[in-house]
Amino acid sequence: MDLNHFINTLDLAVDWLGVREVCRTTTVLAARDGRYESYNHTMDQGWMIEVLSDGQFASVATNTADLKTLQTAAQKAKNLADQASRHRLFAFTPSVRPPSQGAYHSPYSLPSLHLKDLSDLLIQTTVNLKVDDCIVSTQATAELSTYQTRLVSTHGADVNQTVRQIGFYLGATAQAAGEVQTRTNGGLYTQNSENLFDPYSLKVQANQIGHEAVQLVKAPSCPTGNFDVILTPDQLYLQVHETIGHPLELDRILGDERNYAGWSFVKPEDFGRLQYGPALLNVTFDPTLPSELASYGFDDLGNPARRDYLIRHGLLVAGLGSLESQQRLGVPGVASARMSSWNRPPIDRMANLNIEPGTTCVKDMISQIDDGILMMTNRSWSIDDYRRKFQFGCEYGQRIKKGRLTEIVKNPNYRGITLPFWHKLRAVGDVDSYKVWGSACCGKGEPNQMVGVGHAVPTCWFENVDVFGGG
Repeated sequence: MDLNHFINTLDLAVDWLGVREVCRTTTVLAARDGRYESYNHTMDQGWMIEVLSDGQFASVATNTADLKTLQTAAQKAKNLADQASRHRLFAFTPSVRPPSQGAYHSPYSLPSLHLKDLSDLLIQTTVNLKVDDCIVSTQATAELSTYQTRLVSTHGADVNQTVRQIGFYLGATAQAAGEVQTRTNGGLYTQNSENLFDPYSLKVQANQIGHEAVQLVKAPSCPTGNFDVILTPDQLYLQVHETIGHPLELDRILGDERNYAGWSFVKPEDFGRLQYGPALLNVTFDPTLPSELASYGFDDLGNPARRDYLIRHGLLVAGLGSLESQQRLGVPGVASARMSSWNRPPIDRMANLNIEPGTTCVKDMISQIDDGILMMTNRSWSIDDYRRKFQFGCEYGQRIKKGRLTEIVKNPNYRGITLPFWHKLRAVGDVDSYKVWGSACCGKGEPNQMVGVGHAVPTCWFENVDVFGGG
């Protein structure tokens, strides 16, 4: 539809009006144990009308594609805003809806493989994962998504974006003598499809994952005690996500998420004052990196994306919050208002949240540890409502003794308290250990919104961590 014509001809007495069109297409293919398992293709499209009237925002969504329906939705939104303005908590102005104009298109296209060829490749990969008779189940799944959004407003905003996302999961489960262990690739999610479905590379990955599953099912349990711990990017990304990303979301700090997803130990006065970790900890918000899962040119309220420090030399300097939350809380934020669909309003979210690489190579980290454990690939986690106390379990562990990697251990777990844990950071890996990772299903909001989040992190070394074994 001609959205500019709609807003220019609409006769509605409001301070600001915007309309957001969202179209999402997703294809998921899966294979298991050498056989085709499932194919699913979906398309979802709709429009969200948002108005500002007397300091109050309100929105109404529809998936009916005609101008009359949009006009009706706009009138409903105004009625809601007028009713709610009598009880508003904060009087907004149109300044929180910038008149941005521009476009963003993912620099990578989706894989050019025919669906039949991709399905055959996944089937063959599950065969390659079965490297031993004790492998009892193998799985390979690919997910290909395209998000197309258009945002226009009465104040001149006109933003057009196309974001393509690719997910790829490999897993092998081994069983022997009553013991069951699963080894995966952790689920790789990115906007960069280059070489992701290369048959030779997949065969190498499958072979490694299968053999590591066999190693785990025969390995001793992780010991319990205080150890130095090295976390690789496929585990550290979730540590960053849960203990840095979520606590810094401004709507949590405001209490908006308290009823559902919890709130945060971080206080408004902590910005510019709280030492979150040692000086070698630098965390950036960067939706401009082209290969990460949550890259974009503008957030879903039209705020231009840019790279910003959240933690600089260990000091907390900014939060994850939209222009709305920044005004309400009076602290600096970023372009992080995001929605999951046409029928969900944008809320404060993570996008690409990264630890900047350091200068220490992984080999040097290992050489300095007398007794420690290297942990890879998250398999479980738990964290309290304030994002303070946490516990993580990993798929794969390896002992470090007198500066050398030694035996494989199964069921490695660790726990801690957020700020003391980050202050135990001893070394940050160099660019060679820096990997782009991400999560495809970060949930938040009422009604719930699931979005993809990117994390690019290096391998890191933490001292004196509480480690334990067990299932």
